Amino acid sequence: MDAREQARKMNADEVVGLIERNADLERQLDWLKRQIFGSKSEKLLHVDNSQQPTLGEGVLGEPEASVDESTTVAAHTRRAKKPSREPGDPLLRFDDDVPVQEYVVVDPALEGVDPSEYAFVDYKVKYLVLQNPTVYTIVKLLRPVVKMKADGSFSCPPVPAQVFEGSYADPSFLANLAIDKCRYHLPLYRQHQRLEASGIHIDRGTLTRYVQRMSELLAPIVDAQLRSILQSKVLAIDETPIKAGRKAKGKMKQGYIWPVLGDQQEIVFHFAPSRGREVVERLLGDFAGTLVNDGYKVYESYCVANDAVVRAQCWVHARRQFVKAEAAEPELVAAALQKIGQLYELEGSLGTQATDDAIQELRGERMRPLVEDFFAWLRENLDERALLPSSPFNQAAHYVLERRIEQPLFCKSPQAESLSLPAI
Repeated sequence: MDAREQARKMNADEVVGLIERNADLERQLDWLKRQIFGSKSEKLLHVDNSQQPTLGEGVLGEPEASVDESTTVAAHTRRAKKPSREPGDPLLRFDDDVPVQEYVVVDPALEGVDPSEYAFVDYKVKYLVLQNPTVYTIVKLLRPVVKMKADGSFSCPPVPAQVFEGSYADPSFLANLAIDKCRYHLPLYRQHQRLEASGIHIDRGTLTRYVQRMSELLAPIVDAQLRSILQSKVLAIDETPIKAGRKAKGKMKQGYIWPVLGDQQEIVFHFAPSRGREVVERLLGDFAGTLVNDGYKVYESYCVANDAVVRAQCWVHARRQFVKAEAAEPELVAAALQKIGQLYELEGSLGTQATDDAIQELRGERMRPLVEDFFAWLRENLDERALLPSSPFNQAAHYVLERRIEQPLFCKSPQAESLSLPAI
């Protein structure tokens, strides 16, 4: 049976199903191309991607690079391991071209003592690795050892206090190690490569232990900050998947980062192996106030079970649903984003000096009518256009309308500020 004969025997439901499936596959392909080639920002930017090749372009017809199969391998000579620059410390080694700064440590025991009363013997040397944003430097601390002439005793100033006693890591080195890893996503093995390229040879396991020990020192600060955040009248919470820890060879465990944002712009990132309700309960504890979140069912069940918590829906997540539907219904999505953009524009006009009364008045008189108009516009389009259930715009509209009660909450609460309506 050929394709034409098969098409004639299809009923209307089968044809509609194939049309929906084809449209869904086209949306998936468009999404994939946006992830690979498009901008990740959700702002309303007009970017000309007309010259951007699509998936698979340029693959066929390109000449293969010629490969010279004959290669000459140079004789291998093993280089002798460089000795440690500090006796008894084989982990810290550095090349001769690494800059070294020398500092003489002042001995507090010699303050007020006449130099004629002691004789200089030698220096005890301690090396520290110091880092600024552009270059590594070796600090050479010279601690003078002196012998008192009166009683023959020796005196030497102690090594200045370090973050980790006995370590050769300067606080600047530890701080940049953590910042590069956590803020700039530079893994430790790459930082180790950068150190090697700079002529400084530190065991990679030492870097790992430094990060672990720093996290232990920062834990009380994180706990204190979370306690401060939970005093907020309004806070926002979300969960983001992340791969962390080895599950099996070649596979990572699935984990989640839970950011919790307070109304004083304090934020804590909590890691948990799951995204279950027990994580929310453990994180929020006895929190009482407004909780801003997305449509995840765990937040709904948590708020229902806690009378002291009021649930507010996040407009960023609502807006994102329409952004995803842009390829399928560009005109409708443009109108929806324009209506949501009016809310952001008014929110941005509040200013940081506005009082609670002024905020509540503006939101109640000017923003609430816009919200009600937006909901009415969505219902009108759903009724008139009779969009298919699989239509992305239909799904986005229902996502918003199902949260009809929680989303206008910011109009009632002046303390909500920009948490339920973040600026774009």
